[in-house]
Amino acid sequence: MYFTSNMVMIVAQHFLLSRQAKTLSLGKVFRMPDAEVETLFRKVRWPDTDGAPVCPHCGSLDAYDCRRPGKAPRFRCRECKKDFSITSGTLFASHKLPLRGYLAAIAIFCNEVKGKSMLAMSRDLGVSYKTSFVLAHKLRESMAEDMKGRVIGDDRPEAEVDGAYFGGYVKPSNLREERVDRRLRKNMSGKRKVVVVIRERGGETLPGVFQSESQAVSWIKSRVVKGTTLHADEASSWNDLHARFEVKRINHEEAYSLDGACTNQAESYFSRLRRGEAGHHHHISGAYLLRYAQEAAWREDNRRTDNGEQVSRVAKNALAKRGSVDFTGYWQRHKD
Repeated sequence: MYFTSNMVMIVAQHFLLSRQAKTLSLGKVFRMPDAEVETLFRKVRWPDTDGAPVCPHCGSLDAYDCRRPGKAPRFRCRECKKDFSITSGTLFASHKLPLRGYLAAIAIFCNEVKGKSMLAMSRDLGVSYKTSFVLAHKLRESMAEDMKGRVIGDDRPEAEVDGAYFGGYVKPSNLREERVDRRLRKNMSGKRKVVVVIRERGGETLPGVFQSESQAVSWIKSRVVKGTTLHADEASSWNDLHARFEVKRINHEEAYSLDGACTNQAESYFSRLRRGEAGHHHHISGAYLLRYAQEAAWREDNRRTDNGEQVSRVAKNALAKRGSVDFTGYWQRHKD
């Protein structure tokens, strides 16, 4: 919001309402010919050869098209004689959906601001809940690739640190006299975990999951460049950070921002994560809490990136990554 020379108030347009934000629509995805979808995926998978197939088994460039009429794209390597597809050896390996289905799924997932309900995605794509659940987690793995090895403070001199607890809820007993105080350690379920976020001011976001905030201190020290000024609240968990960084503390009982100290950008991240939990996921604790935290961080960092670029980035990460860390063999009970 600003004023012109005539003192007429002009309200700046939100990025998501602008034309620059909307470069790819679902209508465009479904109107694309099959050959165009295939070409797009081939160029994303094999950018160095401009879409020419490269054997994932031996690396040979000598492969030919051996697909059956009306079937999905498939290639055969003349060197090792093995067959492969565009998605072989990637997050989408052994896929059952057509390539257009994956492109639509990525577009639907990226278009959401605070997350996507898997029941809704299953209805959008006409697949089972189990399929959409696994697919969404693979997309979260793809988003997390952007945070691998990330170090905070390289480009921005200030960052904010904060934590928020998720999970471990136990439904209270019906009778009042049988209820216990879950705030006491002896009455806790042990499943409650804290998401700790480090967020550069005007820069990138990095989340982690721990049993307590104090356990995150060593992780913060390893992921933040020395010399960075940190902003944190008055929690005693952050006291040890003073030995390595200049830390500005804010007491939220007094103010949200005071004397240049605040954690508003970290709080903005948790606002997005909480709204996603309440409105879409309803339950995000457990083994995959980190994936949801990474998804929220990716969305926060890319909130001013057009949706076409977002889809391209997620697809590129998915096709460059090997099989899923979380879900390879999951439904076959190879993993707990």
